[in-house]
Amino acid sequence: MEEKNIRNFVIIAHIDHGKSTLADRLLEVTGTIDKRKMKDQYLDQLELERERGITIKMAPVRMTYRPTMLADSKYILNLIDTPGHSDFSYEVSRALEAVEGAVLLVDVTQGIQAQTLANFRLARSAGLTIIGALNKVDLFKNEKGETNYEDERIKSTCSELARLLEVDEKEIHFISGKTGSGAIELLDDVIKKIPPPKIRHSHESSISRALIFDSFYDDHKGVIASVRVFEGSINAKNNIHLVATETISKVKEIGFFSPHLTPLSTEGEIQMGNIGYVATGIRDPEKIKIGDTLTQSESAFTKHLIEPLPGYKEPNPVVFVSFYPEDNDDYEFLQKGLQKLKLNDSSLSIEPDQNEVLGRGFKVGFLGRLHFEITSERLKREFKSETVNTFPSVLYKVKAGDEWIHIVKPEELPEQYDEIWEPIIAIDIILPQEHLSNILGLQQKFRLSEILTETIGDRIKLSASMPLSELISDFDDQLKSATRGLASFSYEMKEYQKADVARVDIVVAHSMIPGLSRFIAKDTLEREARMMVERLKNLLPRQQFTQAVQASVGTKIIAREDIPALKKDVTGYLYGGDRTRKMKLWKKQKRGKKRLGARADVQISAETFKELLKR
Repeated sequence: MEEKNIRNFVIIAHIDHGKSTLADRLLEVTGTIDKRKMKDQYLDQLELERERGITIKMAPVRMTYRPTMLADSKYILNLIDTPGHSDFSYEVSRALEAVEGAVLLVDVTQGIQAQTLANFRLARSAGLTIIGALNKVDLFKNEKGETNYEDERIKSTCSELARLLEVDEKEIHFISGKTGSGAIELLDDVIKKIPPPKIRHSHESSISRALIFDSFYDDHKGVIASVRVFEGSINAKNNIHLVATETISKVKEIGFFSPHLTPLSTEGEIQMGNIGYVATGIRDPEKIKIGDTLTQSESAFTKHLIEPLPGYKEPNPVVFVSFYPEDNDDYEFLQKGLQKLKLNDSSLSIEPDQNEVLGRGFKVGFLGRLHFEITSERLKREFKSETVNTFPSVLYKVKAGDEWIHIVKPEELPEQYDEIWEPIIAIDIILPQEHLSNILGLQQKFRLSEILTETIGDRIKLSASMPLSELISDFDDQLKSATRGLASFSYEMKEYQKADVARVDIVVAHSMIPGLSRFIAKDTLEREARMMVERLKNLLPRQQFTQAVQASVGTKIIAREDIPALKKDVTGYLYGGDRTRKMKLWKKQKRGKKRLGARADVQISAETFKELLKR
């Protein structure tokens, strides 16, 4: 099909604004999926996505459509459904590079949210054509039971979105992802307004270049790369060359996402302007890089340089957690699982790590706390990898004399140092006006500073600075509690600032627990330490001996709780006689418990670590 009849676009929105539901209706309208086979969140293939009701991975799909305005013309619509949570914004940025347009979706009952603005800025900076759409308008009914488009809420949200996009209010679409109303008009507008594929021409006429924007692993076909072809075409007959890693491989299969993998014949090809997949046959995940250029041009195989397509800015992980296998013999099993996860999620950073108690493991960098939780759960479910992980931390800069040291684990803090600097983020919070005082009540608890407010319709946009370490605790939960779930936020890295913090270590049964050490602001030191030991007392299982749970700063103990020993009646079988026999048994039991406590090896489970994330 000619490039003029191809449209590549994404759906972007704040979390829970109905992207996946709208995608379901588009699949139905275009006949891509039969209604009898349709299920909710069809493009969300991960079990976790369905359980949590959120999109974690971008999902491409190829649809064929005849618009109502041009019934005699057939169009190929390549749609990419994207995540909405800020932790997965890197997924969105990669999808934007593979398309020419975006549908910016807004839940009319919630209005413009923080991630709506963040995704809009990403799409605008990528130079995409953006179409605005209001979802869930069917919730507003008139007396006849019909959608009331004159409802004040619909009109005010439409006006806000039109001002954001700098378009006339008449250009905003009113749709219902639930009923499908407005879906056909939206697709017609996608064809009308979004330009056909941008073709990037090189000085060589025979060149083929495709951008790898995603990948995943298949046990039979090796690494499968999701590609957008910008020049030439990709076929299954010739070898492929990956420019960045200088890897050459024979193609196993090519095809399209419909939305399941639909292979083409050996004579078929993914033509210029289209989105598809290439089963590379490569078994080593390290040879595939997201953002790399895939080509079949002869010059690539004769060592002539192929100019790579513009790739992606490397993501900067902000949360670091070390993972160790529960059984040290499973180290390589854990390594393979992480490598395959990285194929599917290029924002992960993975480095080998070593702990004197937990053994060999990996330090993994994430884009946020939810990103960590999802990855940890996927590691357990998809790769059956049972792990013990450390407490999440951020990257600190430590000045020791004339030297600056970058540390992630508090245990790495040198004995002698001058200053500790911590990462600061700029955060935007959008909330109803009546909850502003509640947010300001969190100011001291989460060290918010440089607070500015701006009115957006009937809501407030609060901009502030805060330490990244505060965000990865339970800021999200506390924010929802303070605003009854009506606030949203987005953030970006800002700078490093000198921090007034101290390292707190946790000691259980006289043994320091690796991974539970934390940097805590000195003005909340004792309170946080008490909370940690109290929670550990409630979370840790009782043993045959008394366990002392202590929080210390250096050699000073600042908080302590005791977990009582399990009781066993060692004198129950005795009858008659004097008390001396019982006293001897009790003393013997006490000595045994003391010996057990002295050589105890306390292990903290992964579930306990996750519970400790919450304040």
